[in-house]
Amino acid sequence: MTLSKRKKMMSLTGILMLLAIFLLPMTGYISTGFANENEQQAKITNPKSDYWRLVRGNEKGYSAVKGRETNELIQGSGQNWRALRNGPVATYGSWMIGLTLAVLALFYLWRGKVELTHPRTGETVERWSVKERRIHWVTAILFIILAVTGMSLLYGRLVLIPVFGHHGFSAYAEIAKWAHNLLGPLFMVGLLSMIINWFKYNYLNKIDLQWFKDFGGMIGDKHPSAEKLNGGEKMWFWSLTVIGIALCLTGLVLDFPNFDQEREVIQISHLTHVITALVLTSFALGHIYIGTIGTEGALEGMVTGKVDTAWAEQHHDLWMKELRQSEDSKSG
Repeated sequence: MTLSKRKKMMSLTGILMLLAIFLLPMTGYISTGFANENEQQAKITNPKSDYWRLVRGNEKGYSAVKGRETNELIQGSGQNWRALRNGPVATYGSWMIGLTLAVLALFYLWRGKVELTHPRTGETVERWSVKERRIHWVTAILFIILAVTGMSLLYGRLVLIPVFGHHGFSAYAEIAKWAHNLLGPLFMVGLLSMIINWFKYNYLNKIDLQWFKDFGGMIGDKHPSAEKLNGGEKMWFWSLTVIGIALCLTGLVLDFPNFDQEREVIQISHLTHVITALVLTSFALGHIYIGTIGTEGALEGMVTGKVDTAWAEQHHDLWMKELRQSEDSKSG
């Protein structure tokens, strides 16, 4: 290669190098421009993003399967239901049950059993018939089973799995679920029987208001007047009636989900069912406490059907007075 050709080659190489020095940094702007253009195009035209955005927003689509909700691929409110059930409902429900047990335990340590102020007479009067006791105990036993199985399903993952393990809890949960579903409608029948049979005893009046003012005789030595059912028993009856009916109706929605209910209805029913069950269980703990270890002689009436006249005079004096007047009218 001659000297002149060599100089031309060097000059051309120098020019190309200078061009490379100026042009290579500009490739960043070129690639950035293409990337922005691709992103903007994807935001506008990407069919997958638009599709899943519509799905998550519960937009209706098309499905070849026919029936309710078959065109809704993802039901977004299910996440809200699960968050409420496992969050506030389960948390505050456990606090409510725990606080109720703690208050009852502390009250018993402070007050002890409400004993009879006068010796037993040995004379008894019938308080509950065989039919009434049968209705009470069948309904009560069903309620206890339903409360245990229901709370096992609600708190099983947190409480029972660490104790029994996954396999042990799985076997128990299957039994609990079937027992809960089968016994629920039977409890509803028992509850309705109680409402029908005892409705006539549960009209609230001024006597009951005074009973509440005197704390039902649970505090102090005063024993307020009461009819066959006192104010506390009447409040328990109306709690069973109102909350219990809501509990049963929502339970039927869950027990028979094939009655063409929408999924939102089932989710709302489930939350209502759990909340009413927890509230009713808290009230039931108070009722059980007063009817067993809290008051001397109270359990005898529901076990044997009869109570000592000393107990009747102390806790239900107006009812006892009515019985004596009825006996006097018959003998006269």
